[in-house]
Amino acid sequence: MKRLITASLTTVLACGVALAQSTDAPATARGLARHDTSMDRSLEDVERHVDDALWYFKLGDVANIQMYRIASSKPRREASKTSANAGNPLVIPVYVFSPKNIKGKAPLLVFAHGGVHGRLTSTYAHIFREALDRGYVIVSPEYRGSIGHGSDIYNQIDYGAAEVDDVHDARNWAVEMLPFVDANRVGIFGWSHGGFHTLMNIFNWPNDYKVAYAGVPVSDLVQRMGYSSEGYRRTFSEFIGGSAQENLDEYRRRSPVYHAHKLQTPLLIHTTTNDEDVRVIEVEHLINALKAAGKKFEYKIYENAPGAHIFNRIDTKLARDSRREMWDFLGRHLQ
Repeated sequence: MKRLITASLTTVLACGVALAQSTDAPATARGLARHDTSMDRSLEDVERHVDDALWYFKLGDVANIQMYRIASSKPRREASKTSANAGNPLVIPVYVFSPKNIKGKAPLLVFAHGGVHGRLTSTYAHIFREALDRGYVIVSPEYRGSIGHGSDIYNQIDYGAAEVDDVHDARNWAVEMLPFVDANRVGIFGWSHGGFHTLMNIFNWPNDYKVAYAGVPVSDLVQRMGYSSEGYRRTFSEFIGGSAQENLDEYRRRSPVYHAHKLQTPLLIHTTTNDEDVRVIEVEHLINALKAAGKKFEYKIYENAPGAHIFNRIDTKLARDSRREMWDFLGRHLQ
């Protein structure tokens, strides 16, 4: 029986590794393919539980890893105003990674995971290790719409609106509740949809972050609808309420490029010309808007970087050099 249990656990972990590795595919495509509010999300929950175990295998030697549940400042969305839950805040999970050798108060990095209906995955373990080695505490919220926590959180997706508040709420919770976090040294970073969250957070709450890094960030939903497929546009109509043609003002309100004039936080942007998910033209629109607003920031556009959308999240010399540039930039403002 013991051998059978061990073999079963090994099989489950192997499946989890395969599932976690599969997240290197373009996050937007995976998320939109999953967007079905009628289906049972049990398999995604199992996948997340397995991946949670992988975090301990990958980072347990250097990190204390915990998951908390916090209340968002934004209420749940309910079909009926008379529902028992109507007006209640949404409860979201938040992961905390702190260095085992932490002494005193440490700088905090808020990490916003990417993907439409994405989640934090252990494919970021090598990047988190780099952060932990530099003395950072990492807080990563599973904001509304994330997968792996049941249908309730999944179905609450609010692209570019309340989900952004969820990330900021995790920041506020961390500086208030974690005694080892330095409230005066808080940064935020993320890639793709996580880069989108990074931008929206620093534009909306510029005084709450000392520095930000946005990798291949979703920047302009209006432009994005123009180069995307009909299926993509149809799904976003569900998220936002109508198409960009029907509800242009709302798409603009939820697009970082239209908030570029608000930038006050030191910001570094990375992108590449061969990105197949967030096209370089979209990020260039943001860069040009920031320049037009007279904002001081840093950016780098790579030429056909190996890996495309995930070019500096994989393990190549270019990726390591690019991340070193990111860490140096964050460190100048947090250390």
